[in-house]
This record gives sequence, C-alpha cells and structure tokens, in this order.
Amino acid sequence: MDILLGLALSQHLNFQSDYNQIHPHVRLQHQPFIAGVYYNSEENISPYVGYKIEYGSNGLEIGAVGGYSELGGTVPYIRYTYDVHNNLSLFVSPAGEKVDGKLNYGIVVGAELLAF
Repeated sequence: MDILLGLALSQHLNFQSDYNQIHPHVRLQHQPFIAGVYYNSEENISPYVGYKIEYGSNGLEIGAVGGYSELGGTVPYIRYTYDVHNNLSLFVSPAGEKVDGKLNYGIVVGAELLAF
C-alpha cells in the first residue's frame, strides 16, 4: 500500500460561484483501490473511496466523495486523469452546484502533483 501526499490546482468551468482552487490531500493507494481526504472546492474536508483503472498514461477513477454540503453530503464521482510525468497528472471531472435551488453542471479541470 502506498501513502501519497498531493496538491491539486483546479479551475471550475461553467459555474456561477467562486470556488477554492487549491486542494492539498493525502491518498492511500493499493491498486486498483484508492481512498483519501482532501480540501475541497467548498473549503471543507472531503473523504473519498474509489477504484482507479489505468491504461498506460490514462486513468479513470470511480467512487464516492463526502464533504459537499451544497450537494447533500456524499456524492458519486468520476475523474479522468492523464499522467504527464510519474508524479504530475492532469485531470477533468464533471461536477455540479446548486443555484437558486436548481442543479447547474460544469467541469473541473486541473493539475495534480503527488509525492510518494
């Protein structure tokens, strides 16, 4: 099992609110399973568990994440990753926010640096 320390920088596209863009986190990884905690876009702590499928430099994470009070707590997530280097990856993930009681969809893109 690997313990990884990370820092992700993100940009939220098609969102009406301003969100935190700096996400430090800790990940436990025992391929193909992942779990960890990070400082999320709403400035809360988010625990997550998931499964990561990798094919070469491409990865797909599927799981559940908590800490999103705006969306009701724990929500499913999916995230595509592309490894630029062995400790640097780019990512994209669909996301949502509530605006005036309605769900608005957008995309979160970013870069993540992991230290082993």
